[in-house]
Amino acid sequence: MNGDPCLLSATELRRLIANKRISPVEIVRAVLARAEGLQPRLNCFITICGDEAMAAAREAERKVMAGEPLGLLHGLPVTVKDIVNTKGVKTTFGAVPYKDNVPTEDAVAVAKLRSEGAILIGKTTTPEFGSKCLTDSPLFGRTRNAWDARRSSGGSSGGAAVAVASGIAPLAIATDGGGSTRIPAACNGVVGLKQSNGVIAHSQALDAFGNQTYVTPTTRNVADTALMMQAMAGEDTCDPWSIGVPVPDFVGTASPRGDLRGQKILFCASPPGRPVSSDVATAFKASLDRLANLGAELEEFSGEGYDVEPIWRAINHTVWRSRFSKLVAEHADALSESFVKQIALATNVSGVDYQEAMFARTALFRRVQSLLARGHFLAMPTITRTALPIDQDLFGSVEIDGQQFDSVRPHWFPWTMPFNMTGHPAISLPCGFGRDGLPIGLQLVGRFRRDAELLRVSALFEASSDLLSLWPVQRGL
Repeated sequence: MNGDPCLLSATELRRLIANKRISPVEIVRAVLARAEGLQPRLNCFITICGDEAMAAAREAERKVMAGEPLGLLHGLPVTVKDIVNTKGVKTTFGAVPYKDNVPTEDAVAVAKLRSEGAILIGKTTTPEFGSKCLTDSPLFGRTRNAWDARRSSGGSSGGAAVAVASGIAPLAIATDGGGSTRIPAACNGVVGLKQSNGVIAHSQALDAFGNQTYVTPTTRNVADTALMMQAMAGEDTCDPWSIGVPVPDFVGTASPRGDLRGQKILFCASPPGRPVSSDVATAFKASLDRLANLGAELEEFSGEGYDVEPIWRAINHTVWRSRFSKLVAEHADALSESFVKQIALATNVSGVDYQEAMFARTALFRRVQSLLARGHFLAMPTITRTALPIDQDLFGSVEIDGQQFDSVRPHWFPWTMPFNMTGHPAISLPCGFGRDGLPIGLQLVGRFRRDAELLRVSALFEASSDLLSLWPVQRGL
């Protein structure tokens, strides 16, 4: 094979490995060299597993040459967000007190990828415990956007998205508790899926029944997302919502065949009173035109009742308070100011407030269900402007088209949090660029546990442009 294997998709690498046209050793060696070369500029890894990855690659090559059965992801490099457990490899949660933590077992999603032959090349950056939409921590500093060092990578799966966007590895395990996969996917021009509740078992959720966080795939294209879903999906006894959920043919369904005739897509630019930059509005309108040209019927819906950040925060921060109050009491000096402040704010949420938020969560699910009874899919911008400045403060104001808004979460990503709470599948797809040269994302939402159908629509949308041919050229260094 001629050319750089780092610039090939996982789907293409898989075919080349099976045909013995490229070796897993060649792929992993190239990926590790790229990781080492870009790490000083991007800062997207906490740990790079060079020796372990090369040993795994040599074993993968041996199996290929011996004609042994190969897994779905045999010899393919994968990164794992450093909030997801990896057996024998440090998992720091992005937090100084856990800088030497080494799990004794893999998270279920990691174990599934390994069982299909994927090779772990490193652990990607996360803010402490995935606690914000920016990727920085006292443990490692700041992760830079793949396109512009002066901008944030987004978060909390910033390292995962940057590693994929910059060609370090085609597959990445991320997580999403309020948009943490989709926000950095939009910021860095990659594909980020938050699947339906239960489709991928979550073995680290302490409250499995009330959980609104997900272990997710991040890739450069929809076909590779489908490949990861095929490997990661399936029930496990650790997760009650996964039990009995069938695994469809993600790979076969998620191909850009046919069109969208007979499909109705409901769209909304923003909840009432929430801003959208002119660049995002223009890209969103162009995206809707592309969907219409594919045959979809479009209908606008009201965003009234979808400004749900207070509900999300009451649930989420109460969970964090329960998990981390002791940690903060013992290690406040080693933790970031923003993390400590979020735990402190949770003390203002009473038990009644929490339960009322859970009631509102159920009402929100039913509201989304009623929308998806009218249409097959929903469409909206993933985030309301391109990537924020690299030094953005979570508790500072956010600037959109020259105006300052007083809170980052509800003004920058009002449309990601709702679907963590309802469990519907939601995907961020690259859909264009702003005048600043940075990527813009379109979010599509599908019917509950109809993830494969959402991937098919996504593949058709992806194929309607040539954005996949564009790679980041790092600016601002």
